[in-house]
Amino acid sequence: MPKVAVVILNYNGKRFLERFLPGVTAHSRDAAEIIIADNASTDDSVSFLEKQYPAIRLIQNAKNLGFSTGYNLALKQVEADY
Repeated sequence: MPKVAVVILNYNGKRFLERFLPGVTAHSRDAAEIIIADNASTDDSVSFLEKQYPAIRLIQNAKNLGFSTGYNLALKQVEADY
């Protein structure tokens, strides 16, 4: 079965991650590669992801690269078919 990628760019969005990641992971299971690129968040997004979602691939940018650069760097890490 082909895999799809779910790529999320995050900056200080822990409250949003807490709300939608349970649904994303429940519906994705083995069919999706989930990647979250963190744009140097100052909240506890990274520690939340590391503790609650260790199977999600986390890319930590050293500084906030903005939307397009941060997202494009994450897209380069995709290994899924789609």
